[in-house]
Amino acid sequence: MSTVLYITANPKQVSASYSLTVGEEFLKAYTEKNPKDNIVRIDLYKDNIPQIDEDVFSGWGKLEGGQEFSSLNANESSKVSRIDQLCNQFIEAEKYIFVTPMWNLLFPPLVKAYIDTIVIAGKTFKYTAEGPAGLLENKKALHIQATGGVYSEGPSQDYDFASKYLNGIMNFIGVNDFQKLYIEGFSQYPERADEIKQKAITTAKNLATIF
Repeated sequence: MSTVLYITANPKQVSASYSLTVGEEFLKAYTEKNPKDNIVRIDLYKDNIPQIDEDVFSGWGKLEGGQEFSSLNANESSKVSRIDQLCNQFIEAEKYIFVTPMWNLLFPPLVKAYIDTIVIAGKTFKYTAEGPAGLLENKKALHIQATGGVYSEGPSQDYDFASKYLNGIMNFIGVNDFQKLYIEGFSQYPERADEIKQKAITTAKNLATIF
């Protein structure tokens, strides 16, 4: 049995979102194939995702300086504790599914806030004489991304910063099995929007059987 984190970053309802619609179809097919797996949903627009701010740096600084956790003030302790919780949850899982739209060539900012809670030196990566090394092994990730234009190929390919960054950050922490599922071009080709969505759903269902 595997623990799967299903991480979404979209304030829309499922029915109004290409990425969430395809993501739910993927998850349905995946759970049918893997009924014993533990699916953990993380909605970045509803869950508590702390940003790395003054409280966090202050709290970390106290702990690194040898102070007890009890010395942290209320804001420091709540934020540091939540970051630890999110990081440990990520470490303990085996599979990750990120479901995002592309906004202005990147994912929504809450995705970066979440990434900052899981990329922690000494926990998901370490520094060595040869440079940083990821500490997570035998894990896999999937990025389901919806874009109004076409970014997987063609003249706009270099502007797909979202998936490139997510792929890079996963590799950085040791998750080298990274797959992509694009739902793209529905704004560029509105007359084909439903066709694009249905094709992505079919691809998602097929991918779910082997992920």
